[in-house]
Amino acid sequence: MAKADVKMPEEFLDRLTRLGAAQDEIAGKVLEAGAEIVEAKVRSNLIAVIGKDTAYPSRSTGELVSALGITQVRVNRNGDYDIKIGFAEPRPDGESNAKIANTIEYGRHGQPAKPFLAPAKAASRKACIEAMIRKFEEETGKI
Repeated sequence: MAKADVKMPEEFLDRLTRLGAAQDEIAGKVLEAGAEIVEAKVRSNLIAVIGKDTAYPSRSTGELVSALGITQVRVNRNGDYDIKIGFAEPRPDGESNAKIANTIEYGRHGQPAKPFLAPAKAASRKACIEAMIRKFEEETGKI
């Protein structure tokens, strides 16, 4: 029986070692790059639907749009890296930004749905992935 040993180049092994040491930093930067793309799309969709086709004059204060943001990258209990795009709480008027966003997204009795989250997710998926790949290649290229 034939036997073959394949050895990886030392330079490649060294890069893998350095990549492991920088994993947290690189994962964070990659997730932030993708989140920025999605957050921009959510923001533009939200601005487009607020006050549109309403039976009464809009009472929008712009607070929901300004509450939209991105969390810091965290590691969850399963060891996965997470970043979230959402609305800061609480509002000064006592209402919940999440409740208001939900009402806009799904509507309620007498108020038609004006989806802005689901279309943003679908529309930004490809650009988000591409941005994350570019950032990953940029960061690993520095190693």
